[in-house]
Amino acid sequence: MPREKRRRAIFREVIENEGPSPDNLRYMPTPLAICGLPYKALPEGVTEFERTQGRMAVTVTAGKLRSPDGRKVQQPVPYGPKARLIMAHLSTEALRNNSPIVETSETLSAFMRDMGFEPRGGKNGNIEPFKEQLRALAACRMEISTWDGKRSGQIDVKPLQKVELWFPDHDHQKSLWPTTIAFSGDFYNELKNHALPIDVRVLRALSNSARRLDLMLWVTYRITRLQTRLVLDWQPLKSQFGEDYTRDRDFKAALVQDLAALKDIFPKLPVKLTERGLEMEAADASALAIPKRALKA
Repeated sequence: MPREKRRRAIFREVIENEGPSPDNLRYMPTPLAICGLPYKALPEGVTEFERTQGRMAVTVTAGKLRSPDGRKVQQPVPYGPKARLIMAHLSTEALRNNSPIVETSETLSAFMRDMGFEPRGGKNGNIEPFKEQLRALAACRMEISTWDGKRSGQIDVKPLQKVELWFPDHDHQKSLWPTTIAFSGDFYNELKNHALPIDVRVLRALSNSARRLDLMLWVTYRITRLQTRLVLDWQPLKSQFGEDYTRDRDFKAALVQDLAALKDIFPKLPVKLTERGLEMEAADASALAIPKRALKA
């Protein structure tokens, strides 16, 4: 059995044995769960990304941060699994503390281990990519738009209003978090009203794939709100999850594997792919290891 598949099987067994628990919940802002960030780095010079799903769109614009020497340094649009894991972590801390201000006490290394990554420093290590995504999230702006044919609404925010970034001089300090992070008021209110819960063990099981994280979050949102069976055609699926694919058949083959990865964790997940597209049935939150009371309308 491949290593990643074996890893997912281990998490499935743990979830089945331990069941849902509020202590295991992490939260993602629902607009990011529905529309998502880029899966990989955008081409050099591209500083804006937009994804639309149904009647919602999220536009993310890269920003700049001032370095310790006073220069303003262009940051990328946040992307990949690391940006998603960091956003889920910070969002969860804000909701647990009932405050937009997050005082971080643990190190980045501790967070990485919690997500299943063994921290490695140096030029080819994995610590710097996490720090890069934290900087990208700290600098970016997000525009969240919704519409229904008669009315439209828009929130234009800088999600992280305050970040005390660390630029340590000593090697042993390189994995420190910022000490204080503050969400903007509008973004924090959106988070309080529309946060989507997910079990942390699922995040760990899928932590190496942005697409699979997005698929799990999106499926969680949809099936826990369904009243009847839903069939979604292949074209909107490709628009949502096919960022890296030009040929339809390549995307379909990849989505088959991605959905299989989700079912490695939740074998009874009522979702399947057919010639028409993706079919799903309603499911109770507990089927996703989420206590019922944790879901919001």
